[in-house]
Amino acid sequence: MSSAKLTVAEVSESLQRLGLVDYVVFVCSLLVCVVIGVYFGWKDWTVQQRRKQNVRRGSEALNYLVGGRKMKIFPVAMSLIASFISGIAVMGASTETYLHGTQFCYIFTGILLMAVSMNFIFLPVYQGLDITSAYAYLQLRFDRRIRLLGSGLFTLATLLHLPIVIYVPALAFNQVSGVNVHVVSTSVCLVCIFYTLVGGIKAVVWTDVIQMFIMIGALILIVVKGTADIGGLSVLIERNMASGRIEPPNFSFDPTERHTIWAIFIGGGCFWMGKNAIHQMMIQRYLALPSFRDAQKALVCFTVGIILLMMTCFYNGLLIYATFYDCDPLTTGLAKAKDQLLPVLLMKVLGDIPGLAGLFISGIFSASLSSLSTGLNSLSAIVLEDFVKPFTRQPLSERGTRYIMRGTVLAFGIVAVALVLVVEKLGTVLQLSMSLVPISLGPLLGLFLMGMLLPWVDSKSAFGGAISGLIMMSYIVIRAQIAVAAKQMVIVGKPVSVEGCDYTFDLPVGFNTTHAPPTLPSEKSLHHVSYLFYTFIGAATTILVGSLAAAISRRQQPDKLDPLLLAPFVRRMYNMETIPRAVVTVHNFNKEDTQLYMLCSATSSSA
Repeated sequence: MSSAKLTVAEVSESLQRLGLVDYVVFVCSLLVCVVIGVYFGWKDWTVQQRRKQNVRRGSEALNYLVGGRKMKIFPVAMSLIASFISGIAVMGASTETYLHGTQFCYIFTGILLMAVSMNFIFLPVYQGLDITSAYAYLQLRFDRRIRLLGSGLFTLATLLHLPIVIYVPALAFNQVSGVNVHVVSTSVCLVCIFYTLVGGIKAVVWTDVIQMFIMIGALILIVVKGTADIGGLSVLIERNMASGRIEPPNFSFDPTERHTIWAIFIGGGCFWMGKNAIHQMMIQRYLALPSFRDAQKALVCFTVGIILLMMTCFYNGLLIYATFYDCDPLTTGLAKAKDQLLPVLLMKVLGDIPGLAGLFISGIFSASLSSLSTGLNSLSAIVLEDFVKPFTRQPLSERGTRYIMRGTVLAFGIVAVALVLVVEKLGTVLQLSMSLVPISLGPLLGLFLMGMLLPWVDSKSAFGGAISGLIMMSYIVIRAQIAVAAKQMVIVGKPVSVEGCDYTFDLPVGFNTTHAPPTLPSEKSLHHVSYLFYTFIGAATTILVGSLAAAISRRQQPDKLDPLLLAPFVRRMYNMETIPRAVVTVHNFNKEDTQLYMLCSATSSSA
């Protein structure tokens, strides 16, 4: 009787059943993005032609990078959510819940911490300055070398992250269709590069809106149909409670535990703060809005939307376990990689209904295309504003600006597609390159917090603090990666079972059905700290070293600092008058050190 069972290879092949309707849905979603890009590119071109004789210098960059600062709240808020949630996050959140339970679901506390800091610290400063690059702030507050340090770290981290953003959804497409990873990744990325290059920020934002609706619709479909297939919500809760996946917050004070409420709130909050408050991909959207009030409203929409979307992804993780509670796809080999768990669930739940599987894959790709297009557009802003303009003696012409921005999008897009080959061949590089984010994010967050909260910190002290933070984070992250590769740091997963499988498979060598926890090292070092604390440690090291050096050297006089560069409550603490709206601050980036010329400066001295 057992010989009549299908093999795992046959079951896997049976799940690869994307039909004609699914491919049509997928292609149509890409064509919509192309049409949006062409529309906004044509619209901007016609406007430029009509006022060719009276074009204001810099209007090309202003329009391409921040939409003339006239974007609307709703599309920007949707774009913020789409830019933050990549295909990695959509599938990774579900995988995390399936493997390790709901402990990470309490990340909403860290998201709320990020929102509060954005509202009271970062947004008021950004909206008070006429900047396009977030890292222009570092030059205004400190000097050019710190600006270049920030821009360089962002460029390197983004360029290494983009191939991963492309590769992960291509793996999902391969799982459900069998199409070669490189064929689909190259084709889809060329579409993304095209509409980003032609349409600029407006095309990126509006394609994000369409892609968000596709992704949300796909997630809701799999939640509703998947829950009904297993017998309802009560069955899902019962099975996950029995396996220990639904659990209360862990209030342990041990910093080496992977997920505690403190690591999630403090560490996760700092990570989200760094990813949203100082990241060019996100700040560029806030700067596209005309006022601070509009930015606040977009922030509220983003916060609520991102929490709801993340919770939906976590729910899908519970749904994966409730569906495969007695036949783990990873153990049997039905899912070749952890990130293919959600596609396996997709094909089991929606594979028989024409078009729905194609819609879901479109949603996964939409999340990644949003991150890719946003990253390319942000890189064009960084190259123009941070690496070209500060070093040109004469102002750039509108044509030169246009060529630089679009050439940057094309060049970095081609490099990102080419690096997918490297990511696929060197699996260990994938994990190491993802660890580069906290290495650079922590020191960068520390620099911005010092600039906005600590007016006595000067540029030399800040630079020393940033270098210290980089060294500290490089040691911790690289040492932790070595320990993980050597099996010295083993992450214990929740129990799984293969007792109810209705197909044949070979158990992996050393498979343990009891799931006894592995032997942990008796002595723990700094690199054993939870990965959630990485950004916090990098920022704290930067701030501590920088502020101590500034307190000793006393080079910076707080009362000489432009109040617009400080958070509003810090201005009040130091009895600095907030500059009236009529006063204009002019920043000259072409000199060796930033000079601030304040018209009507007598208002600040009268205090």
